[in-house]
Amino acid sequence: MAEPEKTEMTQIAETPAEIPAEASAKTGAEAPARTSAAPRTEISAEHRAGTPADTHAEVPAETRARTPGGTPAERGTGTPAEAARGVSAGSGGPESGGAPVARSQDNSAKRLAAHHGTVMSRMFPNGTGPAADPAGSHFERRIRSFQPRRSRVTAGQADALRRKWAAWGLDVDGQRSVDPAALFGGLPVVLEIGFGMGEATAQMAAADPGTGILAVDVHTPGQGNLIRLAERNGLSNIRVANGDAIILLREMLPAASLDGLRVYFPDPWPKTRHHKRRLIQPEFLDLAARRLRPGAVLHCATDWEPYAEQMLELLTAHPAYENTQEDGGYAPRPAQRPLTRFEGQGLDKGHTVHDVLFRRAAHLPASTPTPAA
Repeated sequence: MAEPEKTEMTQIAETPAEIPAEASAKTGAEAPARTSAAPRTEISAEHRAGTPADTHAEVPAETRARTPGGTPAERGTGTPAEAARGVSAGSGGPESGGAPVARSQDNSAKRLAAHHGTVMSRMFPNGTGPAADPAGSHFERRIRSFQPRRSRVTAGQADALRRKWAAWGLDVDGQRSVDPAALFGGLPVVLEIGFGMGEATAQMAAADPGTGILAVDVHTPGQGNLIRLAERNGLSNIRVANGDAIILLREMLPAASLDGLRVYFPDPWPKTRHHKRRLIQPEFLDLAARRLRPGAVLHCATDWEPYAEQMLELLTAHPAYENTQEDGGYAPRPAQRPLTRFEGQGLDKGHTVHDVLFRRAAHLPASTPTPAA
């Protein structure tokens, strides 16, 4: 495993606080002994409206590729008959009692959503932190590009969110318009979709204090960690958005309001049947083009070769974007994009990381749909 990246940023390390006894009882686990430490709260980062900022951010390709699932033929499991039909055991087909399985999974998701909402409301009462499901049911259910993650919010992360959310946080509810420049006192603004635990975002903000970074994700521990890093290192050019990046772009940001867009290491959804969940799609590029100023740069990076090829192909074919590379290929990693520890681990394993940099054209083609402002 690669050594963690070394930076001049102040690093934060802490032990997660303790899980409440009632939460442990619900899972059937033995309740931990009480200590003088602050209570540990278990948090789920997923959206309730569907599958998820891309919380895709900084997940090694090798780990993602090993995610269970797919048909027996894809996994090399199941009977020959199942493999021939492309049926996964317990996948909901007639032989496996599909309807009961589907209903059971749906009920389980509903119970998890309810528990998550309860935990979040207790942790951040009266809007003192990020909402569990800021957009609620106001918008249509659609295919999502982000993957649910479940992890714990440490006491320090929760404290930072309570103290700084009102000033530095933004719930993506889709019910209001947001002027990015106003959030940063007139600075040019770059939107970053998916930031993981925020270390790279904090480094970029420190290296370029003249640019505001609006970072959107659904991962509560990462939101808290990024705000802690910003506070600890005196970074006033970071704002954290909680929710679906598509709703933020489509419903809340004005046209031509962004000076850049960064999508680093989105979930590649490697299975063919999941490619529809990838963030970089023609519809997303149409939407992004309307929100970017002329000349603004869309910067994507991935360590998943087929996804990099798709990114390059789609952007090359889109009339609203121009490749910054004269040869029409990938770009070398810009100095402004830090080498993350996950990227370093991937490089140590022989992965190739591709950067794709395209500039928004001066004039949009008339055929490009105009999303609602």
